[in-house]
Amino acid sequence: MKSDFFKYQAQTTPHPLAIEISHAQGSYIYDQNQKQYLDFIAGISANSLGHNHPSVTQSIKNQLDKYTHVMVYGEFIQQPQLELCKILAKNSPKNLDTIYLTNSGTEATEGALKLTKRYTNRSEIIACKNAYHGNTQGAMSVCGAEEQNRAFRPLIPGIKFIEFNNILNLELITTETAGVIIETIQGGAGFIEPQNNYLQKVQQRCNEVGALLILDEIQTGIGRTGTFWGFENYDCTPDIIITGKGLGGGMPIGAFISSNKIVATLKENPKLGHITTFGGHPVIAAAALATVKEITKTDLIHQTLEKEKLIRKLLIHPEIIEIRGKGLMLALMVKNEEFASQIILKCLEKGLLLFWLLFEGKAVRITPPLTISNEEIKKGCAIILEVIDELV
Repeated sequence: MKSDFFKYQAQTTPHPLAIEISHAQGSYIYDQNQKQYLDFIAGISANSLGHNHPSVTQSIKNQLDKYTHVMVYGEFIQQPQLELCKILAKNSPKNLDTIYLTNSGTEATEGALKLTKRYTNRSEIIACKNAYHGNTQGAMSVCGAEEQNRAFRPLIPGIKFIEFNNILNLELITTETAGVIIETIQGGAGFIEPQNNYLQKVQQRCNEVGALLILDEIQTGIGRTGTFWGFENYDCTPDIIITGKGLGGGMPIGAFISSNKIVATLKENPKLGHITTFGGHPVIAAAALATVKEITKTDLIHQTLEKEKLIRKLLIHPEIIEIRGKGLMLALMVKNEEFASQIILKCLEKGLLLFWLLFEGKAVRITPPLTISNEEIKKGCAIILEVIDELV
């Protein structure tokens, strides 16, 4: 398949890993030669329950026997969509009770930005430098990474950028601001956590000037950071939540969540203020419903913090400068970009999947499935330490 892959399929980088996939199960992915890879990246934080989880797979099969796409989103009452919205509302702060389902986290970003402008009747958006909220033009416009953005300008106007964790920048949030969009933990920038009650201070400033706070939970949410939503770790409640990735248990989905009062502004003046054909697809919604049920009815969320402790305990080495992040959203920080790449590629040879972060080259991503076992964690960490020893 490899020659056809490079001939017919659009490439995103000059050097994709190009593993020829045979199948995947649990915490492992297998190539066409039946070599197994222990998955420490979970499809970039998307495969919350690992690969081929029986609850997710069975839910997909059951829904396929009933119906697939029947109508554009929001017109027909479809049980998988409705039940998913109910369980998300149940696990969200009381005032965040209305869910708009999309096809991806990026589309959730787009919807949230439109909602913010519509509700406030303002146009200015504040975002963070080195943020990542998706790759469509609207989402890219609030990603403060000029190296990525410059080739695609002009992007959407009216965006101002602040530095994550910089309290002094909050004065840029004014009565002209429609909303502030921030990742709960900055992902592409290096898994940077908020410090000194930063998110609370952003929320307070938004409240003072009448702006809406959008928290991007695409990667931090659905149990990955030890609470259902990542912001629960930092005593902050947004006006709008954006989610995706881990919500679908490996299937493509996203959502933006807010109060009924705010979301209702999209249904008139104009009507169809935000529409999607396939958003909330019933098969995908069934998979997401099974995923959320599994995560919330078990102790997987609690286990996430215990597994974080185990990883931090095991991965002690002079060449590891620090481990950033929370729960099972972790990044090993090493001395330079070349060394990080060497670790990732050498671990790949030894059957361990690690990956890079978007804007922080000195980081090595560790975001395994929430279902990964302690023994699998020990196995993967042993490979990392073995590779580092070999490299130095």
